[in-house]
Amino acid sequence: MAMNPRKVGEGLYQPVAEINVTPLVDVMLVLLIIFMVTAPMLATGVKVNLPSAKTAQPLETKQPVIVVVAKDGALSVGKDAVSRDELAAKVKAGLGDSNGIVQLRGDRDAPYGDVVSVMDELAANGISRIAIVSGPRRAVAPAPAAPNPPASAAPNAPAP
Repeated sequence: MAMNPRKVGEGLYQPVAEINVTPLVDVMLVLLIIFMVTAPMLATGVKVNLPSAKTAQPLETKQPVIVVVAKDGALSVGKDAVSRDELAAKVKAGLGDSNGIVQLRGDRDAPYGDVVSVMDELAANGISRIAIVSGPRRAVAPAPAAPNPPASAAPNAPAP
């Protein structure tokens, strides 16, 4: 009985030239389950049963006082036009005893200095909770192109 000599790589165990995807699928399914379980906890937080207190005050539901700086620098509190001298008194009257928020709405074309001076005036009179209100972001329209020169003019001709 003649035995063929063994070649390198032959034997009981042959190398496998295929990728075994079963462990990969097992690990991915475990990760998927972990993310499915933890994601709702991250989004909503932990639910707690809050204690009650006899002296608890409800949060302030009063509407904010709105100060508007128009394009021409005119001021108004709510819908009422006011002068710069009356501004602080009118805002304080609108706030009353609460420590509410004043919304400052400056026109897009109003000078920046006017808006800052209104903020400074309010802060100087003890009104420190000021929110600057802006609108949603809009696409900027392209600037109009310069008019073309008349077609009859020569490119390097002197002007009359």
